[in-house]
Amino acid sequence: MGNMGYAMLKGLLKTYAPSDIIFSCATDKKRVAVSDETGVTAALGNAECANNAKYIILAVKPQMYDTVIKNIINVVSANNVIISLSPSHSVEELKEKFDKPVRIVRAMPNTPALLGEAMTGVYYDALEFSFDEKEVLDSFFNSFGTYKIVDEKLMNAVTCASGSSPAYVYMFIEAMADAVVKHGMPRQTAYEFIARTVIGAGKMVLETKEHPGQLKDKVCSPGGTTIAGVAALEEYGFRNAVIKAVDACFDKCDGIK
Repeated sequence: MGNMGYAMLKGLLKTYAPSDIIFSCATDKKRVAVSDETGVTAALGNAECANNAKYIILAVKPQMYDTVIKNIINVVSANNVIISLSPSHSVEELKEKFDKPVRIVRAMPNTPALLGEAMTGVYYDALEFSFDEKEVLDSFFNSFGTYKIVDEKLMNAVTCASGSSPAYVYMFIEAMADAVVKHGMPRQTAYEFIARTVIGAGKMVLETKEHPGQLKDKVCSPGGTTIAGVAALEEYGFRNAVIKAVDACFDKCDGIK
């Protein structure tokens, strides 16, 4: 029950009753706080949590997977559905760690799950799961946002595209706010203007189906204010900085185990 687990839980509670869910937590303080807030049962440990659930979500850092798997290995079986959120472990690697027949779903959500707005990439071998289990997985991932089934080889790219990228968007909002505050706009007003613009621009891409470059061109009047700003972004390496950030994220995906 870290940040990602909590974000998913808030979305899940819009679809599932608290009695349908159980969680474990690394600290007693957070365990009690989350249970009191949500009404969801808090297990005293990982083994107890896994022993009382069919669908087990491993919402921990990749570095903690060996420890958590040791905690639960004696209580899981092929009947369980294990949902891994690790950007660094393939399905095959996880099966080897359990060293027994297990079924793995690999997923990469993001923190907007807290508001039911996650974008999640999901991979699993459909032949390993029943129709009813697939229905539960569909309900599960839809409960905190939108999801898309992808080939496992694309999961690192999913981490770059949606898993880590909210941080970059927040940095963009913060930088834009600093700039307009410099020109006199109150900070909270700046955050609202910019955040709503980000939401609106995203919806334009999704709903119009137009290429982002075409949408950008429609805002850029000849000799106008917008094209002056675009030229400055190009001059100072905006696109290259974004590409380098994604490259760094991608390279790190397999390096944290």
